[in-house]
Amino acid sequence: MSTGRLERTLPLFRQLAEAADLLEADVSVLVKPLTPEEAIGRPGRRTFPILVGTERVIEARGGSGRGHAFTDSAREFLGLLAEVLDLPLDRNSHRAIYLATLNALLRHLGRVDGTVHCRDDDPERCGEEIARTLRRRWGEPRVGLIGFNPAIAEALVRAVGAGHVFFTDLDPDCIGEREFGVEVWDGVTRADELIDAADVVLLTGSTLVNATFDPLWDRINERGKVGLVFGVTAAGVCELLGLERICPCGRNG
Repeated sequence: MSTGRLERTLPLFRQLAEAADLLEADVSVLVKPLTPEEAIGRPGRRTFPILVGTERVIEARGGSGRGHAFTDSAREFLGLLAEVLDLPLDRNSHRAIYLATLNALLRHLGRVDGTVHCRDDDPERCGEEIARTLRRRWGEPRVGLIGFNPAIAEALVRAVGAGHVFFTDLDPDCIGEREFGVEVWDGVTRADELIDAADVVLLTGSTLVNATFDPLWDRINERGKVGLVFGVTAAGVCELLGLERICPCGRNG
């Protein structure tokens, strides 16, 4: 387990909170798991992980901000911002609470946009816009998708062809399946293979929750590949650490 980059955001977040008098004001943080409909609405596609029960979205509210994070260990939390900052980042549930709170408070401070998950037909538009962005910037790159998202996956295959796209995931029900003509590889054993094969790697922000982000990001950098983090979970971390995030349809609540 590696949480070095996530740990690196703690003093940065604390400094921002202190400068804005958020700690002294005892800002309370409410974190709750959302139902699938609350999180994503009613999209036409029914195979998103939120809808099939493999992941949940938690929502944090702090000040005027709302922030979401994906997790397989959803739990409620009600406490002060200072208590969130004191949570040990040693388990998925704590990391998800911290990330959702970071997203909410940075949104409150106007430091970041797109901290709330898109809804209804927006996930399809998100996939299409991501594919268009990659084509515009890199032509017809080989693309690796770490963290299988069906809307993004299908749009990538349409954009550059099944032979130029690679998928990994951690869900045992997904691994080994062929999706849009591409086999979903095991994210534990074949992530390095995906990174080596791709020119551009899209990495889900959920890897910050399950503590796989650091080794994956290190591998992307070591191999000289382009890395983009997608989704709402990593909004605050990407802002604080200067990492490029792509989340064209994220909402501000």
